[in-house]
Amino acid sequence: MSDNSHQAGKARGSSKKKKRQKNRPITVVGKVLASTAQPPDMTISQSPEKKKRRRSRKRKSAAPAEGPGGECGGSPGKKPKLGIDIAASPAGSSALCSVKNNMVGECVAETSSKLATSMEECANRAVVPVNCASNACAPPADEESAELRRIKIHLQKQRKALPIFAVRHELVRVVKQRDCVILIGETACGKTTQLPQYLHATGFTKRGIIGITQPRRVAAVTVADRVAMEMGVNLGDLVGYSVRFDDTTSNATRIKYLTDGMLLREALLDPLLQRYSVIVLDEAHERTINTDILFGIVKSAQEERRRLGKTPLKMMHAVKPQEGLRLRSTSHCVPDTSKPGTRLPITVVKQGDILVFCTGQEEIESVVRHARETRLQLEPDEQNILALPLYAALPSSLQLKVFEPTPKGWRKVIFSTNIAETSITIPGIKYVVDTGVVKERTYQPETGLEVLKVRKISKAQASQRAGRAGRECSGVCYRLYTKAQYEAMREHGVPEIQRCSLAGVVLQMLALGIKDVFAFDFMDKPSEKHLMEALIRLHQLGAVEKKEELQLTSLGQKMAAFPLEPRFAKIILCSKELGCTEEILTIISILSGDSVLYFAEKNRERANEVWKKFQSNEGDHVMLLNVYKAYKSAKGNKDSTAFRKCLAAGLFTNVAELQKNGDYLTLDARKKVYIHPSSCLFQSSPACVVFTEMVETTKCYMRNLTLVDPDWLPDIAPQYFKKKRLGAKALS
Repeated sequence: MSDNSHQAGKARGSSKKKKRQKNRPITVVGKVLASTAQPPDMTISQSPEKKKRRRSRKRKSAAPAEGPGGECGGSPGKKPKLGIDIAASPAGSSALCSVKNNMVGECVAETSSKLATSMEECANRAVVPVNCASNACAPPADEESAELRRIKIHLQKQRKALPIFAVRHELVRVVKQRDCVILIGETACGKTTQLPQYLHATGFTKRGIIGITQPRRVAAVTVADRVAMEMGVNLGDLVGYSVRFDDTTSNATRIKYLTDGMLLREALLDPLLQRYSVIVLDEAHERTINTDILFGIVKSAQEERRRLGKTPLKMMHAVKPQEGLRLRSTSHCVPDTSKPGTRLPITVVKQGDILVFCTGQEEIESVVRHARETRLQLEPDEQNILALPLYAALPSSLQLKVFEPTPKGWRKVIFSTNIAETSITIPGIKYVVDTGVVKERTYQPETGLEVLKVRKISKAQASQRAGRAGRECSGVCYRLYTKAQYEAMREHGVPEIQRCSLAGVVLQMLALGIKDVFAFDFMDKPSEKHLMEALIRLHQLGAVEKKEELQLTSLGQKMAAFPLEPRFAKIILCSKELGCTEEILTIISILSGDSVLYFAEKNRERANEVWKKFQSNEGDHVMLLNVYKAYKSAKGNKDSTAFRKCLAAGLFTNVAELQKNGDYLTLDARKKVYIHPSSCLFQSSPACVVFTEMVETTKCYMRNLTLVDPDWLPDIAPQYFKKKRLGAKALS
């Protein structure tokens, strides 16, 4: 931290009359200059009952080894907003206060006078232990050690420049006093990378692991790697990550980054989460189903551990400013005190990389291909454009390319899904192109189907996207929609738990011993109709039954052991009886792992030719199996009847039959659907198919289809079909 910035921070901490820094608007251009308001200033909320008789005491620095801050890095000149909101007392008491009686522009009164002093002490203190007596402070012996020394100093400066650094003592004190804390801060303020290190340095890991959940695998992996570098340890020792199919943790791991789904799986085996001392639900504002369920599960674990007299479990929510008030409304209302943060102004600049938000993999691959072709048509001195894709199914090695430094004289253009909206921070971004749309999975109760559909983003998402241009330096956001369209947007997005099928959620809840799913403490409770439909679907799959009370069947207990959708778990369990387990495991692995078949751009034409050799008139699932068999050099083709029957056992609710007029109708809702052009059955007209998913663009397309015999279905799912007449004639 520079002397000037340090003195400015000291002045803010010691002068109550100092005016707050004015908010700066985010400059956006394009079809409309729809400005985005600056998020709230950093807030620290404190219960009044804890203000009484508090003794001032000197505190040691809570900062661990210095390193680059932010969600995925930071910059000395950048100070996004940060806030702390205390949500509940250690005893889990009710509402604490509803009156805001704090002094704007100051930290909590009892600590504000010491904040500047603490900042000065820590700014002058190298947190990494240095033993000058052992010549550790002597000049480096060679260029390599000199470079390491420069890197260490650079990392220290970056961490000290983060907004969270100035309030780390207050933050640690609040976590010690409270069981539930809401941390409100802009992306790259340091909440993801720095908070766990502060808690580790002050002894929280002596009682257990600090677990930090992420909604996406790429975020868990990259952030864990960053924190390990900051702390000067090998990834997998003190710091590690755990995602599906990849776990780098060890017995020595004390700071663990993991996806929310992985923590949910751990809760099945250990409902009290006894290995953990702190759970941080990071990016909680994304409102994934797993995060919302974890909110209730961790809360229950806190209460049960308190009742049993076990080590207390701390829960923290790390969110962006736009979601702070929404989380408060689900918790306890407490008074706020504020400390102004800063955001760099976003203005037009000449150099810098470009981030373009797209809807999905297919669109991204198309525009990247077009961008690369267009680049070759430019003048030689104008071809310094590097077009890169970024989406969840992209191989990790290609995902990491967006984080690499841009070659000198070149400009990166990154085409990304909303994965770049909050989960990660890409260095060098100065321009953002916001298309104003996103692709989301939505459950349609009238048809009983989940559909991937493109919809408009919310105002909160628009603000978040614009903010990606101002993470490291000034930038500009181009919004490709009108002001009227912006004003018509929702304030916030719909939580995933209110728009997706809940069959998998309810199955996991019953497996966790939650008997009454209707009384569960959801953050945003889904409708009773939505929950009832999930129970009906599980009953149709044979997973639940109602005796004296609702409970899992033996089949349901086995299904819950799989980290899969209930229908996929049912398919695997049926495969043993039908003698096709190897084939089914192959297909389910492919279907549950996004897209595992990746074509390099330079080999696309050749890949398309080879792809045709594997196509099958029995459907896409058989085609995928043929690809895998070729990969494993398997010889001979077994009859696919058992394999297709097994698929139908789990996908029986996704049945479509061909009508006399050539259209396809779904069995239940009689919804008109179409075969996706990417399907190997696109040119044929199978009489009856099951499909894995539906995508809605200009039409509703079935994707990943397999030919089935409608006469199989009553025997495969009797609970579902006993009152239905099947066959194309019945529906014509």
